[in-house]
Amino acid sequence: MKVSVIGMGAVGTETVRGLMNMPEIREIVAINRTRAKAEGDIEDLHHVTALCGAYGSTPRVGDYPDLAGSDVVVVTAGTYPRPGGSRDDVLEANCAIVREIIVEAERYSPEAIVLIATVPVEVTTQVALNHTGFRKGHLIGSGTLIDTMRLVRLISDQIEIDPGSVFGYVIGEHGRTALIPWSVCRVCGMDVDTYCRLNRVGPFDKDLMRARMLEAGHSIFSKKGYTNYGVSAAICRIVRAIALDERAVLPVGTLLEGEYGVDGVVMSVPCVIGRDGVERIIECDLSDSEIEQLNTSAEHIRQLVVVAESRELQAN
Repeated sequence: MKVSVIGMGAVGTETVRGLMNMPEIREIVAINRTRAKAEGDIEDLHHVTALCGAYGSTPRVGDYPDLAGSDVVVVTAGTYPRPGGSRDDVLEANCAIVREIIVEAERYSPEAIVLIATVPVEVTTQVALNHTGFRKGHLIGSGTLIDTMRLVRLISDQIEIDPGSVFGYVIGEHGRTALIPWSVCRVCGMDVDTYCRLNRVGPFDKDLMRARMLEAGHSIFSKKGYTNYGVSAAICRIVRAIALDERAVLPVGTLLEGEYGVDGVVMSVPCVIGRDGVERIIECDLSDSEIEQLNTSAEHIRQLVVVAESRELQAN
């Protein structure tokens, strides 16, 4: 499988490093607006293989024409919010970047699956859909998989149990309107409250847990200026599901067309991920309150898309 990564910042570089450890990836192309930056990163990573080897492919630097033949194109290019800001603050700049990139991706690799991680990710993914002919299953947002990872880790830390025994999702927006559908969250096969009651675990504050999950990225960003390891791990997990045709269920950004009562909006929901990208959307039995929260999140995303596209029209 050939994977191309566009944007060699902190996330893109760590993504390439992760892909190098995947034997199913046979070719990696790194593309960056400043080519010298990509060349330095790839040279540095190449030296690493002298000690630990590369299970898959040694990456190379390319330009847009080198996207040809890609099975997956990963887009990590974009700007970061300022300290104390939100992902929505970079809406205009990052949507412009994604518009430019997605046109080139379609020109040189129209059959590829495009995985977008540029924030605000649901909005940039929808903007990409609006400006190309990629079918919706081939245009995926990394979405709330990173939030789900954080949630599972935080729950496992609090109740002192291996994260492999914790099951749950964060859905909706990768941002402040994200929601945790506690109705489908399980610990050792039990709902969280039942597990805590039967196993003499202290009170479990769901609102506090959601707040901690939402704060996790901001906490990291405030200390080092960016986040990269978690989102890169999420990207590599999605790529692996595609490469191995796993049909794994992961919460990623995809266009909803009536599912959960939402139409015409890219949101993160559990999806079956395989060799053809998003192969199916999984509908969970959410409570009325959770459906209401999901629709609130959908409306927030819808408004941001309107803003992003209206500014593009004004610019032209």
